[in-house]
Amino acid sequence: MKAVVCEAPGALRLVERPVPVAGPGEVLLRVRRIGLCGTDMHIFRGTQPFLAYPRVMGHELSGEIVTAPAGSALRPGDPVYVMPYLSCGACVACRRGRTNCCTRVEVLGVHRDGGMAEYLALPAQFVFGTEGIALDDAAMLEFLAIGAHAVRRATMERGQNVLVVGAGPIGIAVALFAQLGGGVVTVLDGREDRLAFCRAALGIGRTVTAGEGDRAALAALTNGEFFDAVFDATGNVHAMERGLDFVAHAGTYVLVSIVRDRISFADPEFHKRETTLLASRNATAEDFRTVLAAMKAGQVPAGLMNTHRTTLAGFVDVLPDWMDPAAGVIKAIVEA
Repeated sequence: MKAVVCEAPGALRLVERPVPVAGPGEVLLRVRRIGLCGTDMHIFRGTQPFLAYPRVMGHELSGEIVTAPAGSALRPGDPVYVMPYLSCGACVACRRGRTNCCTRVEVLGVHRDGGMAEYLALPAQFVFGTEGIALDDAAMLEFLAIGAHAVRRATMERGQNVLVVGAGPIGIAVALFAQLGGGVVTVLDGREDRLAFCRAALGIGRTVTAGEGDRAALAALTNGEFFDAVFDATGNVHAMERGLDFVAHAGTYVLVSIVRDRISFADPEFHKRETTLLASRNATAEDFRTVLAAMKAGQVPAGLMNTHRTTLAGFVDVLPDWMDPAAGVIKAIVEA
């Protein structure tokens, strides 16, 4: 089979590998669609903190079942999506239902080889039927589920002011589900094209361009009180530290993005606001179901999000170009 291997930062290669053999309790999946994620770009740049090279990337996956274990509800030919966080099911986090932060989690394409290949074998419990949505849409479930999970973490209430900092795919997912949850959403980003996408595709009326005067603009939108919930989806240390300034008193700050560096903040500000600070990592099966239901209800503009596509063989050549902001990628899909 064909597979794309990131051998080292900046080095991608299309290789031939044997088709994997499904072990006990595993399905063999014919991969059909792979979504390109910010994590994949970090791997290519060499800035992903949990990774060792070489690595087959790819964790936003949909495809068709080739073989399934005895007793599984899955059958050959079934269209499916993958929940790529392979959790142990037994650790302290898993016992609490927090499989997304399992102490022994293996994320496909990060801790172990992922789906940027024609075939993939993986445990059947992480593979689910698409329930009629298209394979393109099913490959987008994962990044949208990360946004849905972050919003669920915040336990926000309808009518609250919500700020999403960073309008990449994850920020867009957060904004979408915050709005579906009844939040009054504002998006802050330095790229006008991303803000324009939020306005046109998501119907978000309040966007602010990051830079000089942005704090005053955000204050004006909230009568100087700022935001009940702030979500950072930038992956930028400076932005993550600054975002605390936009949280209202008694508000919540959710860090969705991850960086290698330490982050810091002014403790007096943190305390006087009695800020709730949360990390949001990955997603759970519940979050995938939330996104799937929203897609089936027509609440997710998946077709507008899919701005670029290529084949497995073509991916090696186009990835460097797609990482240029001028390319305007929201979500790219690779056909395997």
